[in-house]
Amino acid sequence: MEKQKCIECNEPFSGRADKKFCSDYCRNAFNNKINKDTTNLIRNTNNRLRKNWRILEELNPIDKCKITKQKLVDRDFDFNLFTSIYTTKTGNVYYFCYNQGYLELENNFYALVKRND
Repeated sequence: MEKQKCIECNEPFSGRADKKFCSDYCRNAFNNKINKDTTNLIRNTNNRLRKNWRILEELNPIDKCKITKQKLVDRDFDFNLFTSIYTTKTGNVYYFCYNQGYLELENNFYALVKRND
C-alpha cells in the first residue's frame, strides 16, 4: 500500500485510499482553519443573542410584565438581534429571542412575554 501525505501536517501515513488526514487532530485543525472567520461571526452573534435572552429572562421572572426601555438599554440589550418575529392578528409585532419576547408600547415602555411552547 502506497503512503499518503496528510493535507494538514504533510506527514506520510497509510490507510484507506480516500483518507486525507493522518489523525483526528490534523482533521480538526484543518477544518478549524477553514471555518475560522465564519465561526467567529456566528460565535459573536450567538453570544449577543444569549445575552439578550438572559436580560429578558432576568427582567421577566413571572412570564409577563411591563418595563421601561431604559431598563433594557441600561443592561446593554441589543434591539437589532432577535431569533424570530411574531405578528398578531391585530398587527402587534413581538420580537423574540428564543422563547423570550418583547413588544414596543407607547411612551418608551415594553411588554415582556414568555412563549411556553
